[in-house]
Amino acid sequence: MTPPLLALNDIRKSFGENEVLKGVSLDVEPGEVVSIIGASGSGKSTFLRSINGLEMPQTGFLKFEELSFDFHPESRFMPTPAQMQSLRQRVGMVFQSYNLWPHMTVLDNVIHAPMKLLKLPKAQAIDEAGALLSRIGLYEKRDSYPTRLSGGQQQRVAIVRALAMKPRLMLFDEVTSALDPELVHEVLVLMAALASEGMTMLLVTHEIAFARDVSSRVLFFDKGVMAESGTPDILRNPQSDRLRQFLHRILHDGLAYGASAPETAQGA
Repeated sequence: MTPPLLALNDIRKSFGENEVLKGVSLDVEPGEVVSIIGASGSGKSTFLRSINGLEMPQTGFLKFEELSFDFHPESRFMPTPAQMQSLRQRVGMVFQSYNLWPHMTVLDNVIHAPMKLLKLPKAQAIDEAGALLSRIGLYEKRDSYPTRLSGGQQQRVAIVRALAMKPRLMLFDEVTSALDPELVHEVLVLMAALASEGMTMLLVTHEIAFARDVSSRVLFFDKGVMAESGTPDILRNPQSDRLRQFLHRILHDGLAYGASAPETAQGA
């Protein structure tokens, strides 16, 4: 039996007295696409950030390939800086804000990490970046600066920058939330293509139709716990009253997902 690519057990995270994650566990198999939905403040973005160490859980266990971490403060298996770097090199993450370096061209944004962290020769990094940019139709923009691109183009470059590191797992945190509606489609098309090619993906999303069509599994977070999980059928036939209410609020009341308040690192 193939072991999961990622295994998390009893992940807990608090900010002061606010317990954001209350013992979340999850196994992710190679090639799975797992969508995480939930209201603002439910813990979903904090959970995603805990996977690659942008937030450090207070307790819990994480296993990714050969790396095993025990986050209990007295554990002998707390991650070392070298282990965290190894994890982050294999786990790509794309955020709501594009986070491109404004002083670098598109090409330089894409080749910087492979050259610095993977020690790729510059010529090889340029060739591989060119192939990725050609794939998304932005090769002609390689010498442009991010401010000259649309929001959708910037987000696609951010995805390509993560892909240039050849990650084993991709994390997407509300990557379409900051985009105008007409630009959302081009980003979702790229993500759907990655899913169809077998990329293992975890995504926090408000795009319910996309989650239904692309996901292997859907997780519903509510007040720091995984309140419901299952195949995308739970979006058509929710088993819990809380998920039923949440979907009704989004799909029938016309309220944009997360519109009540922007998510922050301390309650997302």
